[in-house]
Amino acid sequence: MVIKKRNRALSHSDDALISRTSLRRTALSLAVVAALPGAMTLPSVALAQDQGDDVIEEVIATGYRSSLRNAMLMKQNSDSIIEAVTAEDIGKLPDASIAEALGRLPGLTVQRLNGRGQQLSVRGLGPDFTTALLNGREQVTTGDNRGVEFDQYPSELLQSVIIYKTPDASLIGAGLAGTADMRTIRPLQYGKRALAGNIRYEWTEYDKLNAGSSDDGVRYSLSYVDQFADDTFGVAVGVAHMENPGQEERFNSWGYPTIGAGEAVIGGAKPYVRSSDLERTGIIGTLEWAPTDALTTTFDVYYSDFSEEQLLRGIELPLQWSAAQLQPGYTIDNNLVTDGQFNEVKGVMRNDITARESELFAAGLNFNFDLGETWVADVDLSTSSVDRDDIILETYSGTGESGCVEPACDLDELGFLMTGGGTVFDSSVDYTSSSIVLTSPQGWGGDIVDGGQVGYDNRPTIDDELNQISLSLSRDFGGAISSMEVGANFATRDKDTIRNEFFLGLADDASCTVNANGTCVTRPINSVGTTDLSFLGIPGMVSYAPLAEIAAGTYDRNRNPNADVVIKSFVVEEDVNLAYVQFGLDTQLGSIPLQGNFGIQVINVDQYSKAIAASGTGTSTELVPNEGGTDWTEVLPSFNLTFDVGNDNFIRFSGYRTVARARMDQMRASFTWNYDENKETGTTPIDGPWSGGGGNPSVQPWVANAVDVGWEKYFAEGIGYFALAVFYKDIEEFIIELPQVRDFTGFPVPPGQDPGTMLGIVTTPQNGQGGEMTGVELTLSLNGDIISDALRNFGINGNYSYTDSSIEPIPGIEIPIPGLSEKVANFTAYYENDSFGARVSTRYRSEFLGEVGGFGGGREFRNIKAETIVDAQLSYNFSGSLDGLSVMLQGFNLTDEPMTSFEVGDDRLIRDYQSYGRSYMVGASYRYD
Repeated sequence: MVIKKRNRALSHSDDALISRTSLRRTALSLAVVAALPGAMTLPSVALAQDQGDDVIEEVIATGYRSSLRNAMLMKQNSDSIIEAVTAEDIGKLPDASIAEALGRLPGLTVQRLNGRGQQLSVRGLGPDFTTALLNGREQVTTGDNRGVEFDQYPSELLQSVIIYKTPDASLIGAGLAGTADMRTIRPLQYGKRALAGNIRYEWTEYDKLNAGSSDDGVRYSLSYVDQFADDTFGVAVGVAHMENPGQEERFNSWGYPTIGAGEAVIGGAKPYVRSSDLERTGIIGTLEWAPTDALTTTFDVYYSDFSEEQLLRGIELPLQWSAAQLQPGYTIDNNLVTDGQFNEVKGVMRNDITARESELFAAGLNFNFDLGETWVADVDLSTSSVDRDDIILETYSGTGESGCVEPACDLDELGFLMTGGGTVFDSSVDYTSSSIVLTSPQGWGGDIVDGGQVGYDNRPTIDDELNQISLSLSRDFGGAISSMEVGANFATRDKDTIRNEFFLGLADDASCTVNANGTCVTRPINSVGTTDLSFLGIPGMVSYAPLAEIAAGTYDRNRNPNADVVIKSFVVEEDVNLAYVQFGLDTQLGSIPLQGNFGIQVINVDQYSKAIAASGTGTSTELVPNEGGTDWTEVLPSFNLTFDVGNDNFIRFSGYRTVARARMDQMRASFTWNYDENKETGTTPIDGPWSGGGGNPSVQPWVANAVDVGWEKYFAEGIGYFALAVFYKDIEEFIIELPQVRDFTGFPVPPGQDPGTMLGIVTTPQNGQGGEMTGVELTLSLNGDIISDALRNFGINGNYSYTDSSIEPIPGIEIPIPGLSEKVANFTAYYENDSFGARVSTRYRSEFLGEVGGFGGGREFRNIKAETIVDAQLSYNFSGSLDGLSVMLQGFNLTDEPMTSFEVGDDRLIRDYQSYGRSYMVGASYRYD
């Protein structure tokens, strides 16, 4: 195959060019590389220095080495600054998940949730600042907002993922941080028949921490690619199924109030063990039809059925923030009570379950027309949707109801000792006793349920749908201005979030027994024995199946009517209209070859939300329908220039303006309001009786101007490369909660009241001032033969990035950016020959502000400690009669690195300590072609 260096407009007669798709018009050569099989004849990156069509030296590469080389070639041939990960072979990305693979790229990192890497941070900006594409088409999200949860996409069904750090005008859906384009195989470009299957068994270091859970699982996949009708019709289909176990020991604190002379003490704790079972089935299919050289039609479909069930059992221990009494004689270390005892503790035993069911569907139809005389037209239609249903169920039990005292119920004399992994306890109560009853030990929810709630049932649902039409027309000129492309994209998106939340009370006909005190008490009827909590210092607790108790009629559900729950439901709609023009460059600056592009993109967004404004609690809650929206337009110029300065050295220079639309929950029309009768005579918004807080459907997007400069050096014969990149982002607008004036005309006024004004102050997401971000990224990828031929089977691949931010939405008040770790580093060392492969990988990220699940299924930001994750893999490829068969063994989180969050200013004040243990995977793959 003849490839001309960095030629993004390959000749129509070139055999490598099957079609010109608008899914990523910026680099046709990248699509060709992405479609190549894992064991391949790869063009050397020591590319010809002249402008002729010289045949390039070929290098044979397989496995992980081929994945690195493919990604390197994609990076070198792109006009934009990108990072890439490609499959080692059909159906085999180099990591267990997409998120884990992306987290090893320069300037990228992932946040672990429930032990899995799910959320992607690009250049220090959180998941909502990165747009996810599938074959060039923007995708909906299963989460509450825009950030994609990458574990929805099976790695076995992807051929490559490209991260665009710098956009060009034709990139649809560019994010403020970057754009992740997940790509599947194009069967005609793949060019051969292949059948590949994988099966893997995985298990966790921890045994089953909860009865009914799993500590092992299996995943398998099958992929098929073929071409028919004289290579004019191609098909690629794949199915991947995963059963992923998870076990976790978790400590959570309520927080740390102060006592006495300002010493901090634990306010309460919610430690538990969590067991999860995740099942996901993904199906993907692609049909390509090229009946003539002038027409190529491609149809893609993707479907994912995702379910996860988490069992959580532990004891919530109200301490300083309760009626419990801190006893004299406690230990103080540097203003922190580290050792002591609370008496009269009434523990709330928790048997909880969190479950999620989601279905994700995406489909696209593309028509590519060669109109002759170097004109190409492209039409692309696509849809993406997700339906998600969650259960977040809490159930309570204890030694007795709220208000009971000894000897009617046991109160705990609870010793505590703070450690680096949370707090451990010494309990005087036997929580495994048969005397434990279903009750409300603390009386929570007593204003709704007599005697207090015995649980809480939260069932949110999310429906998200996105439909798009993309049109483009391009032409090659063959001069200094080498090409021109004009295009448009029209998209509509609707995201509906509904929250159904209920207090649980004991049903009137729930069976009860008379205890020794003559009281009729209800005990669980679906017991599963006891759960070991010895990691907390507590031997164990009575356990039961909470969903089975619901099904048995043990509980009554009482809808939560409170204003703070009502406003969680909302509808957000967006119409996004985009047009662009882009020009390609292929010229010289003096004696230096210059290639790249420049263009301009204009985006117009019409956004709207409808929801409920609410005030009050219980039966006094008042509701007012509310709606609102706005439209805005941004002009986004961009350029990407690459200078070939000789000896395989390239200088890149990019400048661009980009936007990120606000989070969905920030755009909601719902809010709470309050009417203060004591201020009814006030005549100004500040002094008047009205106040509130919530969403803002008129919020404008984040906006940034950015410059990137990079140097890349590619070593001879494809043995590696070195890259240095520096970037600067001037963030003009940053969304932050700020007070604003609102007109409350039409809202209900209490009887007999006469407000002095109908204006009030509400706190909503608004566009404050921005700030600056700067960063530097270093990458080194080397094969051992750069030193000696004896080391040709060894190699290293590493990167380091440093990012700094100075964001002041309010002058003089600097805030951290969620997801930003100042320092991120990745390093992999590997050995690979024709048969055997071994590699060890480590990734490090410094302290950052992470997003975690909070009360009621909401989100909270927590400071998360620095972490270093170590993974390893061994593999063996058979030959002879078993050619095509390979086996592998992988180990994850080999140093048992926990996830730890803490309060600002003192990392001893631990909020979360999550220990996931190590996990392992063994499997086999077979490929026939």
